[in-house]
Amino acid sequence: MTDLSQPTLPGALPDKRQVAASFSRAAASYDSVAALQRAVGVALLEKLPAQLAPTRWLDLGSGTGHFSRVLAERFAGAHGVAVDIAEGMLRHAREQGGAQHHLAGDAERLPLRDGSVDLLFSSLAVQWCDQFASVLGEARRVLRPGGVLAFSSLCVGTLDELRASWQAVDGRVHVNRFRRFEDYQRLCGDSGLALLELERRAHVLHYPDVRSLTHELKALGAHNLNPGRPTGLTGRARMHGLLQAYEQFRQPQGLPATYQVVYGVLRKPMAQGL
Repeated sequence: MTDLSQPTLPGALPDKRQVAASFSRAAASYDSVAALQRAVGVALLEKLPAQLAPTRWLDLGSGTGHFSRVLAERFAGAHGVAVDIAEGMLRHAREQGGAQHHLAGDAERLPLRDGSVDLLFSSLAVQWCDQFASVLGEARRVLRPGGVLAFSSLCVGTLDELRASWQAVDGRVHVNRFRRFEDYQRLCGDSGLALLELERRAHVLHYPDVRSLTHELKALGAHNLNPGRPTGLTGRARMHGLLQAYEQFRQPQGLPATYQVVYGVLRKPMAQGL
């Protein structure tokens, strides 16, 4: 089961205990503001090999279970397992159906047997993992020979407009940190899995004002969780400064928020010992 006791590196990605708690609190509101998450998950599904017919699939970072239900419909008759680090999300998902089993678990230490799944699907979850190499190692372990890992994640460049606007105000850490795309390339290349596809694609959302964006991030549970983030309430003067700084990015559609999304599809080799 889940062990969240291991600390993260100083200045690196957020503490997983805080990530789990934040997403658990957001379980009831998540689906109402998850337009980007839906679009990214659909795009990831479209990248699955056409001939793929798993008998057992894993939805890693399953959240409210939306894509568990999609996978259950797409691969009717297959056995589904949903794994998430947030107990609140799992409680919400169990009521909706989809996967046969809902397990609390960490992507870096999966609670599954070796060679037990044919498809590991993970959309917008692994960006919270400090050691992506461990995620890939676990995928290689739990996949059967010929099994497929399909993941989406976020990389550097995500929410740069918000990051730059806060930088102009006080220079402190207000936006979550993400890996470089080059790190995904290197780690996937070293994983022992065959790389079928790896790309970075920008998704741009538009908002009428900054508060609409920050409200959505909080409703998703994806607001700032980084070490070194400011604590307490944001002062009126700093918020006013943020609103002014962000206005420089305004477009006819509204204020842009750019997400740099990484899509990866890998396959475990058939040969024994690889």
